Amino acid sequence: MLLLFEAIVCMRLLFKRRNRIEVLRQMFVGGIKSLAVITVVASFTGMILALQTGIEMRRFGQEVYIGAAVMVSMLREMGPFMTGLILAASVGSSIAAQMGTMVVSEEIAALELMSINPVRFLVMPRLVAMAIMTPFLSFYSCIMGVVGGGIVGMTQLNVPWSAYIDNATRFADNKDLFVGMLKAFLFGIIIVIIACHQGFATTQGAVGVGNATRRTVILSFLTILIVGYMITRLFYV
Repeated sequence: MLLLFEAIVCMRLLFKRRNRIEVLRQMFVGGIKSLAVITVVASFTGMILALQTGIEMRRFGQEVYIGAAVMVSMLREMGPFMTGLILAASVGSSIAAQMGTMVVSEEIAALELMSINPVRFLVMPRLVAMAIMTPFLSFYSCIMGVVGGGIVGMTQLNVPWSAYIDNATRFADNKDLFVGMLKAFLFGIIIVIIACHQGFATTQGAVGVGNATRRTVILSFLTILIVGYMITRLFYV
């Protein structure tokens, strides 16, 4: 929490050009480069949701409503959740390894000797970049999941695309979208703060870097699960 607070204080320096450039670079590294894996995972998540839901609903002759099930599930939970897990495993582990390597090689100490705040120089740009990109990636994940579910509906459940989309848009509302984007925003912050904290706490050389990376992924997964549940309970119970 102290690291998060310090990074937020450092955001007042975003008006400087070099900081904005670094934020854009981190948005590309952490966001754009993750699109390929997010596309595959989100598409198959939507396909699995549509197939499993459609098989059960077909027993009651209601398979036409799989669009609503996929859309609501992706917006509320699966879109932000899968995006958070992917980014924790890829971006979070990379940040932790980078920070840990800088600590054991005394690069962080060198920054401090040059009167450069490591939180401003390393944490703040990554925090801003992930806070911006994670909601966009989550929304993209939802779109790909709905498209994947529609493909399964048409090819395996005989649900017309028009009926699928009509039910998907009819039963989902703005609240589902806003709650999903809130989750994604918080997940992005959680991933960066945990990764940076674990990286800065690295000891024992190369072994410590590996341990910091492992702890980052585990703690990020657990925190995402807990925070996701708490937000769902707050808004829907």
